[in-house]
Amino acid sequence: MTSQTTIEATGQGDEALAAPAARGLRGHPWFTLITVAVGVMMVALDGTIVAIANPAIAKDLGATFADVQWITNAYFLALAVSLITAGKLGDRFGHRQTFLIGVTGFAAASGAIGLSNSIAFVVTFRVFQGLFGALLMPAALGLLRATFPAEKLNMAIGIWGMVIGASTAGGPILGGLLVQHVSWQSVFFINVPVGLIALVLGLLILRDHRAENAPRSFDLLGIALLSGAMFCLVWALIKAPSWGWGDGKTWLFIVGSVAGFALFSFWETRVKEPLIPLALFRSVPLSAGVVLMVLMAIAFMGGLFFVTFYLQNVHGMSPVDAGLHLLPLTGMMIVGSPLAGLAITKLGPRIPLASGMAATAVAMYGMSTLKADTGSGLMSVWFALLGFGLAPVMVGATEVIVGNAPMELSGVAGGLQQAAMQIGGSLGTAVLGAVMASKVDHDLAGNWAKAGLPKLTDAQEALASQSVQQGVAPVGEGTPQAIAAKIASVAHDTFISGMSLASLVAAGVAAVAILVALLTKRGENAEAGAGVGHI
Repeated sequence: MTSQTTIEATGQGDEALAAPAARGLRGHPWFTLITVAVGVMMVALDGTIVAIANPAIAKDLGATFADVQWITNAYFLALAVSLITAGKLGDRFGHRQTFLIGVTGFAAASGAIGLSNSIAFVVTFRVFQGLFGALLMPAALGLLRATFPAEKLNMAIGIWGMVIGASTAGGPILGGLLVQHVSWQSVFFINVPVGLIALVLGLLILRDHRAENAPRSFDLLGIALLSGAMFCLVWALIKAPSWGWGDGKTWLFIVGSVAGFALFSFWETRVKEPLIPLALFRSVPLSAGVVLMVLMAIAFMGGLFFVTFYLQNVHGMSPVDAGLHLLPLTGMMIVGSPLAGLAITKLGPRIPLASGMAATAVAMYGMSTLKADTGSGLMSVWFALLGFGLAPVMVGATEVIVGNAPMELSGVAGGLQQAAMQIGGSLGTAVLGAVMASKVDHDLAGNWAKAGLPKLTDAQEALASQSVQQGVAPVGEGTPQAIAAKIASVAHDTFISGMSLASLVAAGVAAVAILVALLTKRGENAEAGAGVGHI
């Protein structure tokens, strides 16, 4: 069967695989959902909980700021580069196997980090965390796709999205409590019992599902080309803030990424069993779902990046307090994700997705109006609206991507969904960070002069700008209190002007995503499953 025929096939064969008759624990859809949710929770939590531990790690291990950056960058690079290949491994060897290996490896790597006595070991085991996390995440979606009948898949993905949203937003709160009252090592040790629970549940509950026409060989050159292209892209986005967008090294990696993707695309049309059959993207809804996931992540992760600085450095909140102030966002994602699954099941994805991106655009516009003295009540309104808008997009775009792919490519589709989200988040942080930096550089000197503060040298202004971009007032030791208060006022006002512009850009990205959402439709395999019995 050709790739195109396979992709267009939506008959009873795939649906029989998608809705096995579950008896007892083994293969039961809802117990399967609980099992994969435990594993996914561990990985999603780790994405934000570690940021709180970084200062304590640096102090305990004598790490530099560059070393601490690598704690995050090493994990993100390994995860982003490996996701699609990991999804292919699941399609080939079974998603149950890759999920169990991912859970075990992630927990073991986490325990090894907690036992590490040098920053080199921490960074090394963070790479292993990323690699095993990449095995786990697409496998979770592949298992849901194979276990749930089509008419229940949206609800399952809704709960899956709820777990990711709650874990991501809850990371700073849990991390702050653990670092403050236990140790930074406990941030990693907590993954060991969670991983053990997921492993035991997986061995007891998960059923191995393999499509009859699952891939039998590996496109090794395709894996190398795609991994190289992804590495160059993500590396350029990570280093652009320090190198500068006009720097030759930044553009060398960007050009290398474009060349890598072009060579990968060419090769995929020649190989017998491609890593990603390019005919997959002839599905307009699937392609729209991937683009929508990228745009959502740009608006959400890029915009929210500055909120943590705003809460902690402008309002002076502790990490735990800042996390608590984001609870309206978390709460609305927890409530909204299952409701979004129901709405998408009844209405199809277009209206919920477009409405979600519209709510996200309004929320980001509202966040552009925040001031240094904005109260918690008004902040909570915008955070809650953002969570309410993100829920249907997270659920709907995931279902559109996974549901419009054939069963034998469900792992690759899951990898595409996760890779789109990771790249979008990186793009959002890099691009909106550049917008913030440009605005701060433009406004700082004028605001400084208007406040009657002594003129800065070019070197002093550059250092001050770097601090202000994080909402930190560049007050030197021994500065008189009155002068320090003026500097803090200028720093906070300038930071807020940059955050406001970045939020407006994020709102514009979300508005564009509304149009993309109108190109989506329910997964072709979901449409074919109308006759599948209820669970």
